[in-house]
Amino acid sequence: MKVFLERFMSSKDQVSSQFSQLEQLKRQVTAIYGLLSNIYGSDKLVLRAGKLEALQLMRSDKIEERVLALQKLVFEDPTYEALPTMEEIPDILEAIQDEIADIIARRTVEEELEKKIGEKMNQRHEDYIREIKMQVIKENTGPENAQTLKRLAILEKLDSKKLASSAMKLLRPETFEEIVGQERAVKALLAKLASPFPQHIILYGPPGVGKTTAARLALEVAKSMQGVSFSKDAPFVEVDGTTLRWDPREVTNPLLGSVHDPIYQGARRDLAETGVPEPKLGLVTDAHGGILFIDEIGELDPALQNKLLKVLEDKRVFFDSAYYDPNDPNVPQYIKKIFAEGAPADFVLIGATTRDPEDINPAVRSRCAEVFFEPLTPAAIQRIIHQAAKKLQVEMDEQIPETISEYTIEGRKAISILADAYGLACFRQQSEGTQGSVYITQQDVYEVVQVSRLTPYVLRRASADQEVGKIFGLGVSGYLGSVLEIEAVAFEARSQGQGNIRFNDTAGSMAKDSVFNAASVIRKISGKDISNYDLHVNVVGGGRIDGPSAGVAMMLAMLSAVQDLPLPQDIAVTGEVSIQGKVRAVGGVFEKIYGAKQAGIKKVFIPEENHKDVPADLKGIEVIPVCNVEEILAAILPGYKLPILAS
Repeated sequence: MKVFLERFMSSKDQVSSQFSQLEQLKRQVTAIYGLLSNIYGSDKLVLRAGKLEALQLMRSDKIEERVLALQKLVFEDPTYEALPTMEEIPDILEAIQDEIADIIARRTVEEELEKKIGEKMNQRHEDYIREIKMQVIKENTGPENAQTLKRLAILEKLDSKKLASSAMKLLRPETFEEIVGQERAVKALLAKLASPFPQHIILYGPPGVGKTTAARLALEVAKSMQGVSFSKDAPFVEVDGTTLRWDPREVTNPLLGSVHDPIYQGARRDLAETGVPEPKLGLVTDAHGGILFIDEIGELDPALQNKLLKVLEDKRVFFDSAYYDPNDPNVPQYIKKIFAEGAPADFVLIGATTRDPEDINPAVRSRCAEVFFEPLTPAAIQRIIHQAAKKLQVEMDEQIPETISEYTIEGRKAISILADAYGLACFRQQSEGTQGSVYITQQDVYEVVQVSRLTPYVLRRASADQEVGKIFGLGVSGYLGSVLEIEAVAFEARSQGQGNIRFNDTAGSMAKDSVFNAASVIRKISGKDISNYDLHVNVVGGGRIDGPSAGVAMMLAMLSAVQDLPLPQDIAVTGEVSIQGKVRAVGGVFEKIYGAKQAGIKKVFIPEENHKDVPADLKGIEVIPVCNVEEILAAILPGYKLPILAS
C-alpha cells in the first residue's frame, strides 16, 4: 500500500508538473500572439494568417496547432505542415522568440530610418512647394515690382505724348526726282547697285547734297528691279563713322561684333553660370544680304578700317575666345557654329565722306567704286526751296529762293532756313490772329539769317566793269569751289633795278613761287623788268592758296598793274604758270567751275590738260581751255600787242 501510495503521489506530481508546463507553454504562446498583434496589428495579423494558411490553426485550442501557426506567421513560410511534439515546442518557441526579436530590431531601425526619410521628404517637399510658388510668382509678375511698374507707367504716359514730325523729316527727299542737282551721281550710283554684281561704293561730296538719301533710295530701286542680287527684305544699316568707337582689346566692337566672356564682360546669365563665352554679332552681320552705309567713313579708326577690309574679303566675321572649349557639352549649337564657321557678313559697303580721296585708306578705295556728288548751284538751291515750300503747303515771296541761295550751298541748310522762316511766319500769324494758310515773307528769312549769324556764301561777284590790276582766280576747299579776288598795284621803283615785290605771307610758299614765275613771264611777253617796280600783290580776304593753281591769275593781275591794262571782271582763270608762259594742269577744276558759276562768272579759262575734267553737258558758263598765257591775253585784251612776239 505504501508503495502504491508512493507511486501515486509520484505520478500525481509528474502530472501536476506536466500540467504546469503546458500552462506555461500556452501562456507563452498567447504572449507571443499578443506581441505579433502589437507588431502587425490585429487586422493585419488575421490577413497575414489567411495568406499563409494559418488562420484555422491560429484559432485552434490545441497548442501544437497554434505553435504551427506561429511558425508560419513568424517565418512567413506556408510550407510548414508537421505538427510539433510537446518536446519540440519549447525549442520552436525559443526560435520564434529569437526571430521576433530580430523583427522588432529591424522594425525599430526601419522606423528610425522612415522617420528620418520622412523628415527629409518633408523638407524636400516644402522646398519644392516653395520653389513652385516662386516660379509661379515669377511667371505671373516676372522681375516687376511696384517701383518698376510705376516707372513703366511713366514711360508709357510719355510715349502717349507725341509732337508733330519735324519739318526736316517731312522735307527729306522721297524720290530721286527730289534729289536736285545730282542726276549724274544718282545714275552712277544706281548703275553700280542695280546689277547682278553690285560693287562697294564710296560717295564723295560736300555736306547736305543728298548722299545718304540717295544711297537709301538706290537700294529700294534696286530691290524692285529684275536680275539684282538684293532680296525684297534686304536691310539698309546706317551708322556714322565718327561714333564707331571700339576697344583694341576687342572687349566691344559694335561694327564687327565681339565675344563677351563669362567672367568679366557679362555674358548671359545661363551661359556665364556654365562658363560659356557669348558672341555678340555686329552691324556687319545685321547688314548681311543688304547695304552697310557708313557716313563719314574717312573718320573711321584706321585699325578698324583694316579689320573691315578683312570682313569684305571673307564675307564672314570670325570670333575667338580663350574661354571657348569646343568639347564642352554646355555650349549651345549656335555658339559652336559661330566659333567654327564665323558669322555671315555678305553685304555691299557704301561709305560717304566729305574728305578728299587722298585722305581715304588706299586699300578701302581700291575695293570700292567712287562716285562724286556735285556742289549745288544757286539754281539747284532755288529748286529745292520751291520743292520744300510745296511740301509744306505754304506761299512765300518770290525773292525768297534766291535770297536763301545766297547764304548756303547745302540743300539741308537751305531747307533748315526755310523751316525756321516757316516757324516765324506761323508765330507771327498766331500773334496777329490771322487765319488761313501760312505766308512766308522776305523779312522772315532775313530774321532767321540774322539770328543764325549767317553770311552770304558768295562774297565776291562778277560784274561787267573792267579794272586795272584785279582779276578773279579760282580755288577749292574740300568739294567746294570759290573765286579768289587777286589784286596788284605797281609803282616805279625809287632806284632802277631796286624794286620790291610784296605778297601775302598767309597765302603759302608755293603761291610766292608763282609770283616770281609770273615776274619772268611778264618780262618775257612785255619786255618790262619787274625789278624796276615796287609791286604789291594781295589775295583779298587773306585766303590761303594751296599750290600754284593761282599762278596765271597773279601773272595777269601783275601785268595789268605794270602796264595799266584794265581787265574784265566777269572772267576767272586757273592754272599753274611756268616761266615760259605755259599754263599747266591743276586739280579741282570741276569744283572751281561750279564756284565760278555761283559768283556769276561768264567765262573761265582753264589749262588745256584739264579739258577732259569739264562736264559735257555744262550750262550757264563758258569754259575756254588754253595752252599759254598769250591765248588768254588775246581773248581778254584783243588790242594788246605782244612786243617780243611782234618784233
